[in-house]
Amino acid sequence: MILLAFSCLYVVTSGMTQWGSKYLGDQGYTAIEILRNFYGDNMYINTAEEISGIPASWPGAPLDIGSSGNKVRQIQEQLNAIADSYPALPEVTVDGIYGEDTQKAVREFQRVFHLPATGVVDYPTWYEIQEIFVAVSRIAELV
Repeated sequence: MILLAFSCLYVVTSGMTQWGSKYLGDQGYTAIEILRNFYGDNMYINTAEEISGIPASWPGAPLDIGSSGNKVRQIQEQLNAIADSYPALPEVTVDGIYGEDTQKAVREFQRVFHLPATGVVDYPTWYEIQEIFVAVSRIAELV
């Protein structure tokens, strides 16, 4: 199954090749018209005005005591969402400031998920948080 994204239009389909679609695109067909040409009008189309909750990329530097901003806020929100499914993890105040409570929650997350328990959100910790967040929040599933 392939999820194709066109602007804010998301189409789930399978098996389409690039060869015929390029030809139709060169003729001025829109993305939806191309898909309908291959698969007919009986296809699932889901639109969204805004997409939110999608995990963002690694910030490029570890997050630790004294870090602040949107990436810290994201980690705090995600840790709280994960804590709903893993009660051993403490919840933190979502304020965008990496303080001792956030460090403690990160350290516990690392312990639970078998990472070095440093309390620092390094590259491996960042992506483990993203993976677990996607799993517990089910944002990767179309419902």
